Amino acid sequence: MTDHQPGTVYLVGAGPGDPELLTVKAHRLLQTCDALVYDSLVPKEVLDLVSPACERQFVGKRRGHHSVPQPSTNAVLVEMAQKHRCVVRLKGGDPFLFGRGGEEAAYLAQRQIPVEVVPGVTAGIAAPAYAGIPVTHRAAGSSVTFVTGHEEIDKRRPSVNWRSLAAASDGLVIYMGLHNLPRIAEELMAGGLSPETPVAVIQQGTVAGQRCLKAQLVDVADKTRAEAFKSPSIVVVGQVIDQQVEACRPMPAAVTMPIPF
Repeated sequence: MTDHQPGTVYLVGAGPGDPELLTVKAHRLLQTCDALVYDSLVPKEVLDLVSPACERQFVGKRRGHHSVPQPSTNAVLVEMAQKHRCVVRLKGGDPFLFGRGGEEAAYLAQRQIPVEVVPGVTAGIAAPAYAGIPVTHRAAGSSVTFVTGHEEIDKRRPSVNWRSLAAASDGLVIYMGLHNLPRIAEELMAGGLSPETPVAVIQQGTVAGQRCLKAQLVDVADKTRAEAFKSPSIVVVGQVIDQQVEACRPMPAAVTMPIPF
């Protein structure tokens, strides 16, 4: 490719881990791309779909480890687009849901690099589904909020108001919330949620090692600590957990997700 004819960057959702949950378009692009830029939470079985001739670049982020800064990832995408016709930026879940896909799309568009989004199945729906938990249910609530639990609750200007969310939604699906779960639970109870509100924590959703813990809001942090739950885990809060249907649970795929520490 030349500087005047950059390739296309596809922001592709890899889904929650089970390779069979890839979209048809994502599968096709993985098999035909010239370059791959990928994150931490992509299992080997998905990476194996890519041609050995494809140029690969890892840009994952992990808690407590040196991470690739977002500006460096942006620069890698531009570099790859100048060299290759088809670049896949592979992200766990969906690229536009807590995946910084919007930032990367804007950065590329500002530099006149063609960019296309390929949505993926998000873990916030898939992990509860593989545990038999519907995130909405007519008998248990008509609203659900997807929220990140990654930010530090004690920072000066938190963008997530957990006390307001306690009264604003029938159910919560919390991404990256395991580390802050003790304080999240405290804030939700301070906002009016009953200590007996049911909570489910699903670790390694859709893949080998999946397990689900059910508890009450008041003791969920202690129970997840006692059971040594690790990331990646999805936390579901609300009465929908009482609608769990064991019979409809799919079998997790026989693949293992990388665990970000």
